[in-house]
Amino acid sequence: GDLVTLHTGDQMKQEEVITWYFNNTDIAKIFGDLSYSCTDVQCKGNERFRDRLRLHNQTGSLTIRDVRTTDSEKKDQGVPAAERDEMKRRSVIKGESVTLDTRVTKNPNNSITWYFNGTLIAEFTGDQRKICTDVQCEDTDEKFRERLKLDHQTGSVIITNTRTTDSGLYKLQISSSRFSIIRSFSVTVNGEYH
Repeated sequence: GDLVTLHTGDQMKQEEVITWYFNNTDIAKIFGDLSYSCTDVQCKGNERFRDRLRLHNQTGSLTIRDVRTTDSEKKDQGVPAAERDEMKRRSVIKGESVTLDTRVTKNPNNSITWYFNGTLIAEFTGDQRKICTDVQCEDTDEKFRERLKLDHQTGSVIITNTRTTDSGLYKLQISSSRFSIIRSFSVTVNGEYH
């Protein structure tokens, strides 16, 4: 019968979407601009937490009232507690560098993975021996060659000497045993100004 709050750790941004899961089922969702939010039955018709969930509209934190033993998640499921998705737009002039910032400090328990148009371009885990960028990662081409740098403190990616072919969708996934954060970046590289 207690109360428990699952915190996201910071203020929501307008472009963010936070989704909470329980055993692979959405149980709560909130958009940062507050245009939409749902809990429990409103999200997927699941009545497990009926009228016991509350979303904080500034942080996206989830409060569960009247906690029951059936509310504990199976440990082997590996389901993320919260998944965030937001789109950042970056525009640079050809030849300039662009930094895609994780906005986190690297935690040895987290894994950071970067994708460009669905292709793995960088992977960073707590194990320093398991860091790869571009061609070092399996199943990648030489698109960025020596132009892709990884900040070992944050996991942010820096693309130097940008080309118009670097324009596209970049996805960042930060994962731990407790959560998964997904951020998207739309990068546009414009030709040189005359």
